[in-house]
Amino acid sequence: MGGVSARLEDLPLRADLRGQKPYGAPQAPLPVALNVNENTHPVPQDVADDILDSIARALRDVNRYPDREFTALREGFADYLGHGLTRDQIWAANGSNEVLQHILQAFAGPGRTAFGFAPTYSMYPLLTRGTGARWISGTRPDDFAISAMDAASQVADAQPDVVFLCSPNNPTGTPMRLDVIEAVYEATQGIVIVDEAYFEFAPRDERSALTLLPGRERLVVSRTMSKAFAFAGARVGYLAADPALIDALRLVRLPYHLSALTQAAASAALRHAPTMLGMVDEIVGQRDRISATVEALGFTAHETWTNFVLFGGVDDPAATWDALYDQGVLIRDVGIPHHLRVTAGTEDETTAFLDALASVGSAA
Repeated sequence: MGGVSARLEDLPLRADLRGQKPYGAPQAPLPVALNVNENTHPVPQDVADDILDSIARALRDVNRYPDREFTALREGFADYLGHGLTRDQIWAANGSNEVLQHILQAFAGPGRTAFGFAPTYSMYPLLTRGTGARWISGTRPDDFAISAMDAASQVADAQPDVVFLCSPNNPTGTPMRLDVIEAVYEATQGIVIVDEAYFEFAPRDERSALTLLPGRERLVVSRTMSKAFAFAGARVGYLAADPALIDALRLVRLPYHLSALTQAAASAALRHAPTMLGMVDEIVGQRDRISATVEALGFTAHETWTNFVLFGGVDDPAATWDALYDQGVLIRDVGIPHHLRVTAGTEDETTAFLDALASVGSAA
């Protein structure tokens, strides 16, 4: 094979995708990688052994298609979430991004719109545009916390077909109160997605949006195993909703979209939920340590219910990012002026970041 490769602009790409950029975060083999909100703790050995045994058993029948309805896994998620949920109210896919994509395929698409309060998760507009729908960006105040009245007013004005509510919000870490979710639901006839990817890191006494599901057939609560479960590489996301909404997602999913190996691995991890979640308290401790220390260095740490900290008061984010990179620490510039974001890692990783930040200099 040879010859000149075509350029992207030479291909008959959809007009609405021209000029768009794909999702991407820097990937570099640095000693301390705290840029994509992974759980940096390894899966405990006894859990890993059980997962491997489960995958080995699944391999015996890998010549056959997997359970198309991933019944056992849905039952496992229902048990884990509680709140009286049944498997008929559960859906899952290869990461929460695919779960969200299924919703958009079913309820958005050409001629429809999706809405979110910026700044928020950068994949929302990318997924929206990828399905041919139009993205509408709402706004947040300077502290990123939006009120029920403001949220409902913006949604009522936009009248979107799908609303994304990131709770708590990425990349800011901001909590979202249940009254905001209730107000938004009443302000639209569209689908309301509450993305609780980081909910396990919220205070233990806080109520999940799962408590709002009864009687709200257009409400969806999505979760992921990537964060609290340290399962980012396995790519497993899931949601809870009314059974009718689950039926709608069957119309757009690919056949047998969850492999037998993925189902086996996720089901095994769920059997060890208390062990897998045991590391959450340690991560929250390191998160709070980061917040306190960056404040002591003169930066502003925003309130966070996640496994990361967004801190402001950074005079030159690009220069600070480069200086940390040179010391072997990778964090994230999320594009918010004078801000950077860092994931809470292990104690040693957190120490490495804080020492490197202190050496760079305090806030201007």
